Amino acid sequence: MRKNKVKSLPVSRSIDALVEFFDAHDMGEYWDDLPEAAFDIELKKRCHLVAIDEEIVPELTKIAKSKRVRSEKLVNTWLREKIQSSKQA
Repeated sequence: MRKNKVKSLPVSRSIDALVEFFDAHDMGEYWDDLPEAAFDIELKKRCHLVAIDEEIVPELTKIAKSKRVRSEKLVNTWLREKIQSSKQA
């Protein structure tokens, strides 16, 4: 019976060489040999979901399409304008 050959990670100082290696090899075969990575992620942008009345959505979508923008962008633009005008009042 043939023994499973244990593959070792290539040693390279070049990111390009490692990228080329893993383009041609399955990373899963080396998963246990990879060092554990720890890092912090700082999210700078948050997304807030807001309910929109069902009867408004078709008109909103129609206007957004006519302006060739996404509905989300149109709503955010309108909200910014409304907030700005409220500050000036």
